[in-house]
Amino acid sequence: MCGFRNKLNYPDMHLFSADEIESSGERSLPGEGRALISECYQRSVALLKENAGPYGIVASSECEKAVCRNYTSVFARDAGMAALGMTASGDPELIAAVRAGLLTLVRHQGLNGQIPNFVKPDLGEVDFWYLGCVDATLWWLIAVAFYRHSAPCGVISDEFQPGVEKALRWLMSQEHQGLFLLQQNEASDWADVMPRSGFVLYSNALWYLVKSLYRPDSAAGTKANFNEIFFPFGDVLPDERRAQVLTRHARNDARRRDLYLSFLSLSGWGDEGDVFGNILALLCGLPDASERQRMADILIRENVSEPFPVRVVLDPLDESNSWWRPYMLRHNQNLPHQYHNGGIWPFVGGFWVILLGGLGKKELAAEELFRLAVLNRVNDWQFNEWFHGKTGEAMGMPGQSWNAAMFILAFHMLQSDADFFPFPGL
Repeated sequence: MCGFRNKLNYPDMHLFSADEIESSGERSLPGEGRALISECYQRSVALLKENAGPYGIVASSECEKAVCRNYTSVFARDAGMAALGMTASGDPELIAAVRAGLLTLVRHQGLNGQIPNFVKPDLGEVDFWYLGCVDATLWWLIAVAFYRHSAPCGVISDEFQPGVEKALRWLMSQEHQGLFLLQQNEASDWADVMPRSGFVLYSNALWYLVKSLYRPDSAAGTKANFNEIFFPFGDVLPDERRAQVLTRHARNDARRRDLYLSFLSLSGWGDEGDVFGNILALLCGLPDASERQRMADILIRENVSEPFPVRVVLDPLDESNSWWRPYMLRHNQNLPHQYHNGGIWPFVGGFWVILLGGLGKKELAAEELFRLAVLNRVNDWQFNEWFHGKTGEAMGMPGQSWNAAMFILAFHMLQSDADFFPFPGL
């Protein structure tokens, strides 16, 4: 399929003027707001081209610290998310880099089908993280599906099929065969210094999305059990006996009962308010329409985009919390309101804009897109990795590819004629 490109108009050189921005749904913004969005779009394309190479897109721009921390590698989750915006841009150079990155990752696929956490092609180094990286395989599959659907006609996509089949088999092997949900270790996904384990919201929202794209027989079971496990506060108990036992204590004792739990295991549950996980669950169509609107309204009322879009945890963990782990002090960065523990991540803000636009909140979505442009502009367009959740201070690595790519994708998906593939919840 070539549907996404066919539904969008791409100006020459893919550079958007303020007038073009205005005609694409941002009419509520003053002229300077539209101009900033236009400039951010152009700078996003430029950053992605700077970070792209023969092996695909790397996580961030090269600097001494980035090299030391492996950010100049091809990360599956970063490259997978970036592939969405890079493909949607319609830019042939970026689309070629998407293909290169997907091929780099699948060429280093594990014998069991797992896609690696990251690859350093020039050094031949392949990393599968400490206790696994379940979302690396998930994001690779999502990116392949988006590339097949959205890239210009004539691209070669069947070259990924053997890797797709192996990756799906590996994920099926991580799935609970009674509940059809993925099981994982602590710190084994994008939030790799958070103590979420067992059944994890973020990973299973992506698992349902993968099933929606590749259509295995168990997708309906995944959706039903997802809602019973991660939102165990309804009137009806799960049918499955193990699920009843697993959810009993959370059902009675969870503090936050208005959003999905961040994880559930025999050791307990996460009620800290995982903003990214909940956004993904809504985008992926897991709650019904009324619940989707209710949960989105809760996130709005909780001011998840203050001081900027968005904070990824509503109630950060501190050292007095029973779920606090010593590894959360790694690099001294996962303190409350920082990093995965309540920091502001602009790329997650891109998913937020897409959700708001898909739910018909176009004016609010346009305002949030403008605020993302403000974040990316900090320190003379540094595209910082994350910001402090209270002070808004820029932190983390500069030159983040997924910030640029998600801004591009959010822009396109705000257009009235945009194709909301691959998100079935919109």
